[in-house]
Amino acid sequence: MGDPLLTVPPTVKPLLDVWMRDTYVMLGPDGNYYLTGTTASPGRRFAGQVHCWDYNDGLYLWRSPDLKNWESMGRIWSFDENAATWQRVGKPIKKGSVSLNGDPLDSMYRAVWAPELHYIKSKKKWLLIACLNGNQGSFVLESISGKPEGPYRNIKGNEQHAIFDNIDLSAFEDEDGEVYLVGHDHYIARMKNDLSDISEPFKQLKETPYAKEPYIEGVWLTKHHGKYQLLQTVWSVPLSNGRYTYLRKETPGEQLHSYDVVVAESDYIYGPYGPRYPAILEGGHNNLFQDKSGHWWSTIFFNPRGAMGKKFSQTCRPALVPVKWEDNRLKPDIKAAADFYSTVNSEK
Repeated sequence: MGDPLLTVPPTVKPLLDVWMRDTYVMLGPDGNYYLTGTTASPGRRFAGQVHCWDYNDGLYLWRSPDLKNWESMGRIWSFDENAATWQRVGKPIKKGSVSLNGDPLDSMYRAVWAPELHYIKSKKKWLLIACLNGNQGSFVLESISGKPEGPYRNIKGNEQHAIFDNIDLSAFEDEDGEVYLVGHDHYIARMKNDLSDISEPFKQLKETPYAKEPYIEGVWLTKHHGKYQLLQTVWSVPLSNGRYTYLRKETPGEQLHSYDVVVAESDYIYGPYGPRYPAILEGGHNNLFQDKSGHWWSTIFFNPRGAMGKKFSQTCRPALVPVKWEDNRLKPDIKAAADFYSTVNSEK
């Protein structure tokens, strides 16, 4: 850890001046790239920093033909207009509560977090996946128009309640057309063929844990060189000898260093997955995608927490990091990043 060859290159900068966490980008079948993420309600006034720890108004989408020029497609799912009762009701916040960053919180937990847009090729169907704050679980939406901008409705599996009772739900379509939901805290379940629900209970992935397993989030699954690649996010902390570790003490006031992507590999989707290795330092809660030329990219959002977050001139903004597989291990592509961002408008 702390390796500059694994760290988000300093040439990387925000692509949009939009407050966002958990940036997600994918290439659609129409040749456009689509971007979404956790956003704050436009126009909301804050007592402190902009955030969405307590509430926001829904999910937003952007589109680009080239990863550089992004067009807003507006809000594509709204609590007030599209949510089911269980999603809309919210959860009261204790008076005087603050976020992890010390931001004053409002009266209610009712925010939608970590959205992911998936085009399921074998079913020719768009899915939009997200979670709710306040320990209210995750859900899957389907486009009823056949378009990425929706409108979206709940699949049957979460019309009345969350399909997964934790945060950070994701989806993965295998080469045989089977679709899986992968969730926070190392859970996975296969979906029904019509994508209306899960076809089996969620169960834990078989993994090779750290000696002391820390808090891990931001799960995402892909495939490379014929093997399943499980991406997750974990905080590193400093040691007294100048090195860093993922084996946190989990004590109040513990100093965080960087928000890192770690990867583990398996021959089988349920595992066992081998030892995790650090892949993209400071690039946590990401996803990977391939562009039209087959090159690989990772999303980032410049997490402001931790010692390394203090070096960013802007935080909580969407950006992309070119990545490569070197000896079948994922890492940033420093040269490709410099080339790409030399042609991106610095005012965006």
